[in-house]
Amino acid sequence: MAGSAKPNGIPRPLVKTNQAFIVLSVVLTWLTGAHWILALPLAAGLSGLLFGYNPVIKLAEHFLRKERSSYLQEDYDQQQFNQSIAVFCLAGGLISYLAGWTLAASIFTAMVAIAATVALLGFCIGCFIHYQWKMYSYRRKQAASHK
Repeated sequence: MAGSAKPNGIPRPLVKTNQAFIVLSVVLTWLTGAHWILALPLAAGLSGLLFGYNPVIKLAEHFLRKERSSYLQEDYDQQQFNQSIAVFCLAGGLISYLAGWTLAASIFTAMVAIAATVALLGFCIGCFIHYQWKMYSYRRKQAASHK
């Protein structure tokens, strides 16, 4: 996080709000054909990654009924990893729409919408990918140290 200490975690309701915003933005893009809508979650996600300030999460904080610390916390680093995947897919979708590559745009936006929807339902695809990568890196490091 630029300019300040990294938080220990992000309250789950704030993470879910961000995921819902992504899904809603993609669905609205599909329904209206207004591709610029994808720029909203893309800008929020980029801001969160680059500056540690996601405006969707900051706005949603105002609606928390309890102290931030009283909610189940999502790991900050894991959420940054997940957000980077979402930003990649949203950027891929927006760029593809702008270039007229409808199939690529549909694939990128479907991937991010499915991942965010599944996360809202309780299974984090990004977490699974992150875990698998960590395990692969660990096993590779272990194998190299035994040579």
